Amino acid sequence: MTDPRSILLGAQAGAFALPVCDHYSGVEARMRKSLQLQAEMTEEFGTCVFDVTLDCEDGAPVGGEAEHAALVTELALAAAPGARVAVRVHPVDHPAFDADVATIARRAGSRLAHLMVPKVESVADVLRAVAALDAAGATALPLHVLIESPAAVHRAFDIAAQPRVQSLSFGLMDFVSAHGGAIPAAGMSVAGQFSHPLVLRAKLAIASACHAHGKVPSHCVVTEFKDLDALQAAATTAARELGYTRMWSIHPDQIRPILAAFAPSAREVDTAAALIERAMAADWAPVQFEGRLHDRASYRYYWQVLERAHQTGLPLPETVQSQFAEPLALRH
Repeated sequence: MTDPRSILLGAQAGAFALPVCDHYSGVEARMRKSLQLQAEMTEEFGTCVFDVTLDCEDGAPVGGEAEHAALVTELALAAAPGARVAVRVHPVDHPAFDADVATIARRAGSRLAHLMVPKVESVADVLRAVAALDAAGATALPLHVLIESPAAVHRAFDIAAQPRVQSLSFGLMDFVSAHGGAIPAAGMSVAGQFSHPLVLRAKLAIASACHAHGKVPSHCVVTEFKDLDALQAAATTAARELGYTRMWSIHPDQIRPILAAFAPSAREVDTAAALIERAMAADWAPVQFEGRLHDRASYRYYWQVLERAHQTGLPLPETVQSQFAEPLALRH
């Protein structure tokens, strides 16, 4: 049977190509714990439900950039089979950038899920990062970029159009700071980041740019990491209202609320599975279902519901389980 992804998704496949949570850590003990937690939750859910991104930008002490790059390289190489491990390097204009990429991508490029580059301002920065990756021999390694300024938001569509770019993330704190006090500190809070017009406009622009080019929009952090109710509310808003299909975590306790917020309901999953089963039986021709006419446009939506269910570790009805037999890390 033809893979539904090839029939239904086309360019839109990219927006759902990654686990819904990207967990960041930069201190050695926490990086090791994050990788262990990833392995435990992969066993629990039957698929890898979050990425672990090892952080050089905020994790490396000043003057210790080379040692930290060597450390994250060793951790990536030692990760369990099937683990999804990434690295955030320094910005392209930082003195450590070239050494970061040369060390990490050359030795562990084939082991990484992606490389995150912060403070990307333009297509030229993307091309600079791509050239560094290619020079290190990591010619197939996907690139994730952080959009952290008003100018970068303005160029988000052009940045998202670059073939090596797989995902755009929004850098909330730097974005607010870039306005020189014109956005109050409350704009960095869990409430203010969803109400201040300039912040909200930036989030929508990034999500729109990603969906225009089949890339993954990744929502920013919630720094109030002890307030899990606020975190889940923020994640739900990002997923249900702003068009994001992925979100950052900066504390292990944030991972499960993010998974829950981005997961479809059990009723949505059952409806999607029943409709997709009917569509497959009709060889994707239009069908009537629950009093409505459906065709490939709506099949696409309901298939994406099943994709999200799988990515968040929800059990799938037997009728569609075979479509997800291959682990997410291998399918993408």
